[in-house]
Amino acid sequence: MDIRATPPANAILLFSGQFLSEWLARDGHPAAWKLEGGFLEVAPGAGDILTRQAFQDFFLHLEFRCPEEIPEARGQQRGNSGVFLQGRYEIQILDSWGVQNPGTKDCGAVYDQTAPLVNASKPATAWQKYEMVFRSARKREDGQIEPARVTVIHNGLVIHNNISIRPTPGALDQEVLAAGPLMLQEHGSPVAFRRGWLVSLRG
Repeated sequence: MDIRATPPANAILLFSGQFLSEWLARDGHPAAWKLEGGFLEVAPGAGDILTRQAFQDFFLHLEFRCPEEIPEARGQQRGNSGVFLQGRYEIQILDSWGVQNPGTKDCGAVYDQTAPLVNASKPATAWQKYEMVFRSARKREDGQIEPARVTVIHNGLVIHNNISIRPTPGALDQEVLAAGPLMLQEHGSPVAFRRGWLVSLRG
């Protein structure tokens, strides 16, 4: 399944050119990751980065690449990063190639919460693709909060199908009714990103 290979006219490009002017570090300082050659690379030790802009409901297209496998690396040390929707809900990035029964901390998982339906991972150094439809939490007429929901497609395979999600460890905040940024996690591995774009689904 390939929802869309190229961004539509109304897409917000997440990184282009030579500058990260639309991204910040968690502390509000300029983002210190590397942007060159058309892709963005995590700078180990530089911390997470997040968009200046906040979002509600959206479609996200993002490609990523885990670094070359380090023989002695195990588990969460293998190409670890993550995509935090609204800065609250992490979709895990990890070198999970070859994992037979993916768990809640493998690539594609809603981190520490819901395992992917299948392991769609490619080997380290191969470019991979996430496509996500995110529906933010909202308050119902009875005053109860309806949780956020997400559908995730990883390398053309549906790994989460409109599931409800709650904030994951490392979230920016718990203010689920507020718009929030897209956040990319720094977890010590030089994971690379390219062709990131987002389309708002709320008028």
